[in-house]
Amino acid sequence: MQQLRDFLEIPYDKLEEMNLAAKADRVGGKDPQEIRDERMKYLADEKRIKAVTVCFTDLEGRLHMLDYDKRFLLQSADNLTFDGSSIRGFSRQAESDLRLAIDWPAMYWLPSDVFGAGKILVFSEVQDQDGTPYEGDLRGRLKQCCAGLAKQGIVAHASNEIEGFVFEGRDAERRFRDTGAFDFISTGGYYSALPGDTLRQFIDTAAEVQRAMGFSNEKDHPEVAPSQFEMNYSYTEATVAADQVQLYKLIARQVAAQMGLTASFLPKPVAGVNGNGMHTNMSLSRDGKNLFYDKDGRHGISKTGWNFVDRILATAKDTCLILNSSVNSYRRLDPAYEAPNQIKVSAKDRGSMVRIPIANEKAARIEVRSIGPDANPYLAIYALLRAGTDESIETGQSSSKKVAYLPDNIYTAVSFFNKSRFAKEALGEAVHAKFAELKLAQAERCPKALGSRVKRGEVMFHHEVTNQYLWTQF
Repeated sequence: MQQLRDFLEIPYDKLEEMNLAAKADRVGGKDPQEIRDERMKYLADEKRIKAVTVCFTDLEGRLHMLDYDKRFLLQSADNLTFDGSSIRGFSRQAESDLRLAIDWPAMYWLPSDVFGAGKILVFSEVQDQDGTPYEGDLRGRLKQCCAGLAKQGIVAHASNEIEGFVFEGRDAERRFRDTGAFDFISTGGYYSALPGDTLRQFIDTAAEVQRAMGFSNEKDHPEVAPSQFEMNYSYTEATVAADQVQLYKLIARQVAAQMGLTASFLPKPVAGVNGNGMHTNMSLSRDGKNLFYDKDGRHGISKTGWNFVDRILATAKDTCLILNSSVNSYRRLDPAYEAPNQIKVSAKDRGSMVRIPIANEKAARIEVRSIGPDANPYLAIYALLRAGTDESIETGQSSSKKVAYLPDNIYTAVSFFNKSRFAKEALGEAVHAKFAELKLAQAERCPKALGSRVKRGEVMFHHEVTNQYLWTQF
């Protein structure tokens, strides 16, 4: 029988080679215009590509994707528009149209067995109608922040350790309204899963996809809680790292769905067991030298590194809503389950908001442990970079003997955020107000007292669970 379709399908080893080369060009600072020309020529020449998946992220951190026909995209790449009023937290109905500007260096070749044959994926920046950066696009804001540091010869690095759960059945989060519970696929626990176990099969498959997409994998394993997982990969430039957070969750969700399961990044979907974190490792370098390292410094960290830590601790209450942006996040900040809710730094105590991992010169870094995996990664990394490099913020926090605590509920976090001069200056008054408004709206759809049971509202109206229909009915 004659083959009717001939769409692009690339073996995993070749995909890894292509995606790593693309990442090297991006991180190495290759001229974006040159990359754009190369990518557009590639698309025009490669007849087996049918569509380009263009991604952007809204204010709360949801990833949105549009598939453009390849021929249309090549003709209209400078005039891609979408209805911003349909995106919660973006433009009003009267001024709805927004633009998408393709970030050509941020292009990924995709495993066809997971994403479909004949497609590639590329990130984009959101622009206002006049082509200027849209204030609600935190990816663009993070890129601008990193570009400002680059003018000083500084490169910001990040890597994220993202925990998640795998539950029985597809769409388990959306069905929580009816079921009121999640079903584990494994109760093995930390590092414990047989090679043929369903959780191990999920981890193996998702890690293979990450590797093919140039993540530079390091290790992966079941986590402490039942059905919990973590797949670690190497550090990279901060904007690339934030993109990889979005891809990590997308890959996990898609692989799980293909297995008839659900990958969930709710911070605490099940009471009584450890929650999900997104520990974020950060460092700064100049001319290839790690600015956070000093062999004679306390825990091997330089004065620059300690000042960075001090400023993060000083703004901890200001940024708590950014790093823990949902009702469910505050269940995770429970001290009974290794919760990093103490506003302090430690090399050992995992209850500390910031930890100093054991490391050599290459790996010296700080680890911010209080971030939930549902946080907007661009906003979270941007806020930490802005705080850590703001010389107007008083240092000395890390030597304080007093122990303060992060808010234990979203209402208190919203209150600190609303009063924060730092948050207003970092985000601008309009974005600051809109983010607080969105978080309060989510909170008011849920019971005010958390209690000991995960309530339906905190799952159904969680910003990462696709329940737009319910939102409009409320």
